[in-house]
Amino acid sequence: MNLLALETSTRHLSVALWRDGAVSVRGAESVTGGSALVLPWVDELLAAAGIAMADIDAVAFGAGPGSFTGLRLACGVAQGLACGLDRPALGVSTLAALALASGEARVFACLDARMNEVYYAAYEVKGTTVDEIQAPRVAPPEMVALPPGAGWVGCGDGYASYAAALPAPSRLRADVHPTAAAIAELAAPRLAHGEGVDAALAMPLYVRDKVALTTAERLARGGVR
Repeated sequence: MNLLALETSTRHLSVALWRDGAVSVRGAESVTGGSALVLPWVDELLAAAGIAMADIDAVAFGAGPGSFTGLRLACGVAQGLACGLDRPALGVSTLAALALASGEARVFACLDARMNEVYYAAYEVKGTTVDEIQAPRVAPPEMVALPPGAGWVGCGDGYASYAAALPAPSRLRADVHPTAAAIAELAAPRLAHGEGVDAALAMPLYVRDKVALTTAERLARGGVR
């Protein structure tokens, strides 16, 4: 199976080509969005592999949670490619991808959600299998709690922004982020079992519905007017 995977939910953007278990990647850090980067990376990966776009069997993307703009970018590009190819699309949890990318066994995944909140979830990882222990949620960092048990490793930029307010795990790895390679690894077995959907049905997983706070809400959370 030839699978394209896109991950743009944070400032660490990447695209991966998964070919029967072999993965090649293009990526970079960008604070200005990645709309001018993603499709050229796709072309580079296909050219390096010596295959055409028509040889792609499915398109996976980091569905969220994460940056609203980033999620829409990955989903929109995935929909466009999948629709043009008449191939299935599949959204993958960015927090699960973060957990897999970390290489840790018990991962408390935490991303900065802005607006004085974090996205978080907990996973147990065995090889390329990621089991969800706590479903993705969004909350102010002081309201977040670790799951029961020991050995949780806090991963993600939520800890870079709010480490003092978040519960302390056994170790911290604030530099870990979701990757397209992890998206591909998680998507491949699901697609093999027929979980892909029509491109028009592919949707981001926002977790939070609001993109901004009112002035009153901002002040109530200790922000400035």
